[in-house]
Amino acid sequence: MKKQIVYAGMAMLLLSGCNTNEKQAEPVLNAEKQIGAVEGQWEVIASKLDAPWAINKLGNIFYMTERTGHIAKVVQNEVMRQEVKLEQALSTASETGLLGFVLAPDFDQSNEAYAYYTYEKGSEQFNRIVLLRLEDNSWHERKVLIDEIPSGTYHHGGRLKLGPDGKLYATAGDASSPEIAQDTKILGGKILRLNLDGSVPEDNPFPHSYVYSYGHRNPQGITWTQDGTMYASEHGQSANDEINEIKAGQNYGWPIIEGPEKQSGLVSPLFTSGDGNTWAPSGVAFYNGKLYVAALRGTAILEFDLETKEVKEIVNNVGRIRDVWIEEERLYFVTNNTDGRGKPNDNDDQLYELGL
Repeated sequence: MKKQIVYAGMAMLLLSGCNTNEKQAEPVLNAEKQIGAVEGQWEVIASKLDAPWAINKLGNIFYMTERTGHIAKVVQNEVMRQEVKLEQALSTASETGLLGFVLAPDFDQSNEAYAYYTYEKGSEQFNRIVLLRLEDNSWHERKVLIDEIPSGTYHHGGRLKLGPDGKLYATAGDASSPEIAQDTKILGGKILRLNLDGSVPEDNPFPHSYVYSYGHRNPQGITWTQDGTMYASEHGQSANDEINEIKAGQNYGWPIIEGPEKQSGLVSPLFTSGDGNTWAPSGVAFYNGKLYVAALRGTAILEFDLETKEVKEIVNNVGRIRDVWIEEERLYFVTNNTDGRGKPNDNDDQLYELGL
């Protein structure tokens, strides 16, 4: 049985069932710079956002987390900041803060949402997933669903998404301790799956465990196709970023292999930036047979065609891009130039709209 691994700009077929432990690598080309959007073809929806991290949209209203601890509500191009009152003080370390956010399926009735944030406890630092409720225009932490997800110097993961199966999925980074990604008893370096009440689904691949897949370095995006196939983006070590097809219980190799390397029993990526190129991929959305991926260091939106295996940039001149959202042939994306690693303009960060 053949497994397709695609390097940006080129495709190769590798046999996944070979009985070898030898690491292999191939030269990799950059994504084609076929710009599908130039300034003037998009619309700015909101400006002067503060390190936004996750986009949610309900009707004509956007809700976006800002790492500094607010929900930016955008109505008719106006930004209203809603306070988020958490039980633990937000960490201000690099890459931390208020990260993932997703509205509950019954938000119209419950005013509830789910959030992922980083906090400090004594000399240690952790992530937690919580239930929030909107009351009097501010959000309040009402229940902890998962606590003490590892959080080191870097690699916090942080993406939350509701799956087509009605479960909540979360990405957790390796907390700068690569070895924990291979330990299924530790939540770091994993993609997690939980019921909306915080309990462990009975059909999770590891009994009594939130772990859905493991061997991840710093996954930051999740999406699904119409048939329920799951994909995730993952930051590599200085290069070797990955786009993976995610299956329950599978081991995605970190730190044993990365990028185009392969080894028996470990899953290699569908797409990789390779040794000489960095995307730093974050949020992911699916539309019409293609994955659209926000790239931070790549400063682009990358389009991955799942059928032809072509990779190209469709936006590349607005700086660091953190998250994407697709609805009715419209692509929304948010920059992250104020996150401490970018070069912000006077109006950064911004939320954009672009037709597909």
